[in-house]
Amino acid sequence: MTVETTISRGVLSHTVKDRLLAAILDGRYPPGARIVETRVARELGTSQAPVREALRDLEALGVVEITAFRGARVRRPTAEELLEAFDVRSELEALAVRLAVPELADEDLAHLGAQLDDMRRSSASGDTVREAAADAAFHGLIVARSGNGTLARVWDRLEPFSRTYISLAIPGADQDRIVGLHAGVLDALRGRDTARADAAIRHHFAETGRMLVGRLAGTADADRSPAFASERTR
Repeated sequence: MTVETTISRGVLSHTVKDRLLAAILDGRYPPGARIVETRVARELGTSQAPVREALRDLEALGVVEITAFRGARVRRPTAEELLEAFDVRSELEALAVRLAVPELADEDLAHLGAQLDDMRRSSASGDTVREAAADAAFHGLIVARSGNGTLARVWDRLEPFSRTYISLAIPGADQDRIVGLHAGVLDALRGRDTARADAAIRHHFAETGRMLVGRLAGTADADRSPAFASERTR
């Protein structure tokens, strides 16, 4: 295999990974859903090799699990995993807000306000996919303005794992409450109050983590019901 072929396949597998991750994050592949290599390859007009590599990359991100003889499925995390991810993100984003406060321009605050408004509209209309995207954009802007590349790279690995379960995997979570927690963060940022922003982001993750773990337990109970199991195997 030539170097050019290897690079070409690597670029293709990265593209396939991005397409699959987008499909997971927008709910087309919910937690527990199978991802069939041959079907994905046919849909994207590629061979199975880049699909297989893409699935391995998604497994490394924690959003896919691959089992021998059973193939790939979108992961459903345990409550412990979810809390661990939230604890790490809380620390990362507390650092991000402390670094970002001195760097935030009025335009940045306006963008954050627009994302918060989008979250509110999406919550009111029940559009959890759009709300999750606005949520990610809100946090992503703060991380970007921190100016810390290492922090951003670690956050990029955790964010898809968290977002998959914030509003897509756990039906019935209190989305209005989650949106409201972002308002507290934005108020602190508008006031250029580093200590209050740090406390607000930590409070956001602590409260969201408690809500989602409770919902995750309820979803797990539903998984064990015969009706739900029958629906999932279709």
